Amino acid sequence: MSGHSKYLLRDWRPEDVGFWQQSGRKIATRNLWISIPCLLLAFAVWLVWSVVVAKLPAVGFDYSTDQLFWLAALPGLSGATLRVFYSFMIPIFGGRRWTALSTASLLLPALGVGFAVQNPDTPYAIFVVLALLCGLGGGNFASSMANIAYFYPKSSKGNALALNAGLGNLGVSVMQFSVPLVITAGVFGALGGKPQTLSDGAGIWLQNAGFIWVPFLLAGAVAAWFGMNDIDGTRASLREQSVILQRRHNWIMCVLYTGTFGSFIGYSAGFPLLIKTQFPDTDALSLAFLGPLVGALSRASTGWISDRFGGGRITFWTFAGMIVAVAGVLLFLPGQSGGGNFLGFFICFMLLFVLTGVGNASTFQMVPTIVRQEVPRLMPDLDSGAALAQSERESASIIAFTSAIAAYGAFFIPKAYGTSISLTGGPKAALWAFCLFYAFCLLTTWWFYSRRNAPVPA
Repeated sequence: MSGHSKYLLRDWRPEDVGFWQQSGRKIATRNLWISIPCLLLAFAVWLVWSVVVAKLPAVGFDYSTDQLFWLAALPGLSGATLRVFYSFMIPIFGGRRWTALSTASLLLPALGVGFAVQNPDTPYAIFVVLALLCGLGGGNFASSMANIAYFYPKSSKGNALALNAGLGNLGVSVMQFSVPLVITAGVFGALGGKPQTLSDGAGIWLQNAGFIWVPFLLAGAVAAWFGMNDIDGTRASLREQSVILQRRHNWIMCVLYTGTFGSFIGYSAGFPLLIKTQFPDTDALSLAFLGPLVGALSRASTGWISDRFGGGRITFWTFAGMIVAVAGVLLFLPGQSGGGNFLGFFICFMLLFVLTGVGNASTFQMVPTIVRQEVPRLMPDLDSGAALAQSERESASIIAFTSAIAAYGAFFIPKAYGTSISLTGGPKAALWAFCLFYAFCLLTTWWFYSRRNAPVPA
C-alpha cells in the first residue's frame, strides 16, 4: 500500500468516540455500502450453478443426477479453498485494491458459463472447470469480511459484519430469483446468442444466467477502485497473520461457523435440485430463491440481538432450533413408497434458513469478544494499546479464516444429498448426519462459551 495514495487512511481510530463521530463513521459507512453490492455479486456468480444445473437436461445435456449434484457442489469446493488464501489478502494488498480486483475476476466464470451452455456438445470437463472458477465468488467473502472488520469499533462491529454478510448473502436469492426470469428472453439481443429449444418447442436463453452479471461486475469493480479505502497500520505478512492457526478458539469457531454458514450456503446450493428430485411436480426454480432470501435477511437484521444478549447464548439456541427444523424436514420428505408433504417440507426448510442467518450473525459477533479475552492472556507482554491492535488483527483474520472453512458446506451438503440418494434412494441419511452435527455444535457452544463459568464467556 503506497503511503502517497489518496485512498490510504493513515489515521484510523474507530474506538476513539470523538474520531468516530466526527469522520470515522462516514468513511466506514461508504466502504460498507460499496462492499455490500460487490459481495452480493460474488455470491450470485458463486451459486449460479445451483440454477443452471437444473436446466441443463432440458436444453440437451445428458447428465446423471449425481453428475448434476457434482456441478452444484464443485463451486463450493473451490470457493472454500480459495477463501483460505483470500482470508489473508487484505493486510497484504489493502481492502480497496483487493475488492476491486477480486470483483473483476468474476467476469471470467460469468462469461465462460454464458458461452458454454449454448453448445450441447460442450464436454462435461469444461463445465467442471467453469464450476470450479465460479468458486472465485466464494473466495471473496473471506476478504470482504476481514476488510469491513477493520473499519468498525467493537460496539457496532457485529451489526456491520451482519449487514455486509447478510446483504451480500442476498446475492444467492437475487440470482435464484432473477436467472429464471432473464433466461426467458433475449435480453442482450444478437450479442447474447441464439436461444436453446426445449422439448415443448419453447426457447430459453440459458446463457443469460452468466451474461446478466457482466455489466454489474464491471460497475462494482470500478466503484471499489475509486470509492473504497485502504487502512494504514493493518498491513501484515502471511507469517504474522498465521499466528491464528495456533489459536484453539480459531478452530472451535471454524466448527461452529460451519454449522451456521456452511449450512446456509450448502442448503442454498442444493435446494433447487433437492426440490426437483424429491417433489418433481413442483416448480423448484420459482420457489428455491426464498430460502437464501430469508436466510440472508435474518442475518442482516439480527446482528443487534447478539450485540445485546451475547453471541454465545444466541448461537446455542440457534443450534437447538436447527435440530428441530431438520427433524421437521425429515418428517415431511417422501419415503420409498412416495407420499411426503411439500408444504410442511418447505416451511421447515424456511425455518432452517432463518436460523442459519441468525447463527451466522451470532458466531461472527463472538469472535472479537473471544479474541479480546485471549490475546492479553496469551501475550501478556503487550501493553493495552498493542493488545488492542493485535486483537483487531487476529479477529479480522479469524473471521476470514473461519468463513473459509465453513464454505466447504457448499460442497459437502449438495454432495451428501447426491451420495445419499445414490446409496439409499433418498436424502434422509444426509439430513440425519446434519442433525447429529448440529447437536455436536450445540454442546460445543455450551461448554466453551455459554454455560455458567464457561472458559471464555461470549
